[in-house]
Amino acid sequence: MHYQNTPQKTEAREAYVPLGELVDLSRYPLDEPEALERNVCSDVRAKLRRDGCAVIEGFVDPAHLEALAAEARDLAPAAHRTRSSMTCYGHAPDSTVSTEHPLGRPLARQNAFVPADVIPEDALLRRIYHDPRVKRFLAQCLGVDTIHEFDDPYAALVVNVLEPGASHAWHFDSNDFAVSLMTQAPQAGGAFEYSPWLRRPDDERYDAVTRVLDGERDTVTRLSLKPGDLQLFHGRYSLHRVSPVEGERERLMAIFAYADKPGLKGARDKSRLLFGRDN
Repeated sequence: MHYQNTPQKTEAREAYVPLGELVDLSRYPLDEPEALERNVCSDVRAKLRRDGCAVIEGFVDPAHLEALAAEARDLAPAAHRTRSSMTCYGHAPDSTVSTEHPLGRPLARQNAFVPADVIPEDALLRRIYHDPRVKRFLAQCLGVDTIHEFDDPYAALVVNVLEPGASHAWHFDSNDFAVSLMTQAPQAGGAFEYSPWLRRPDDERYDAVTRVLDGERDTVTRLSLKPGDLQLFHGRYSLHRVSPVEGERERLMAIFAYADKPGLKGARDKSRLLFGRDN
């Protein structure tokens, strides 16, 4: 595989770290599905049904948190950075409706993503993303038979970089579920905020979306993730954002792109926006 703009090898990747050391197996015994079901997975599924979000705390062993953060910091300069103005649905504002309507309201977006083809083969993040035991565990948590890696040269595994002052505007996802791993938390700010199940397959609930966009907080949950936390999230129907990062440290989040069907890729227009290249 060819990597564009591949960062120099860092001390974080000098030695091979088996998954059994990288993941805290005392809390998450990946080779014991029955124990995982009793102690973790059933609770995660319940949280996902109720809140659309579940955090698997301390998934990465504490001994390797700094190596994971160093790896992400080393990759961050290779991020493709863009600015755009879109609605919370990920498209240009509809000129036939009011700019106060969710379909017509422009929101400033800042994107900085390290694409998968820049992340080296020996990266700790790849150790987690590709491992069949991790995929089996995540499928169990999501309540599906199996999950598959994205067949996308850029979007399969990315690092999202939020620099001080940057944020993610309110938006819905285009995929059914998202899996992400906090690799470096900011000094302050950078909280994940979401309004669970705000819209429905048969009802866009534009009034409810408008209230959140206008600043109402009654339905909003605020979540501060810690390094090593793994997050599962149903973002297609849950409006969400990341608040502005404060302090001097970047917020670095790895995003693992999986699907319940093989061979999926991101949309070409989205690939051009996020990575500057067609997939």
